[in-house]
Amino acid sequence: MKQDKQIKNFAKQLLQASLESGEVSTERVDGVLKSLAKNPPRHHIAILKAYIKLVEREVAKGTAVINYAGELSSDMIVGIVNQLSAKYGRSITSVLREDPSLVAGLRVVVDCDVYDASIASSLASLETSLS
Repeated sequence: MKQDKQIKNFAKQLLQASLESGEVSTERVDGVLKSLAKNPPRHHIAILKAYIKLVEREVAKGTAVINYAGELSSDMIVGIVNQLSAKYGRSITSVLREDPSLVAGLRVVVDCDVYDASIASSLASLETSLS
């Protein structure tokens, strides 16, 4: 138990070393990984797994996955990204994915938050209310 806590704390320290202005820096992550490769700590596999999980989580906080059906204008994308950046208080980057199963509308996922304004979700909620 104590060892798990030490591994998590060390991984958190590595994550802090990987941040630049509150965001994950690829150069710093590369430096951390090179440092660990030169001098592997005890239980390095468990530390690396915990560190990767924290880095992935931190990157997900700054990425909006925008699933859309139909056309999506660049002005709309910029507006969505600006609103999300203001809401979360950090810069958000967008990843666009066309998803015809949405029928129309869009679904935006930032970390664990899902914003769904699609016809498919409206139809699904209507179906469950009628069942």
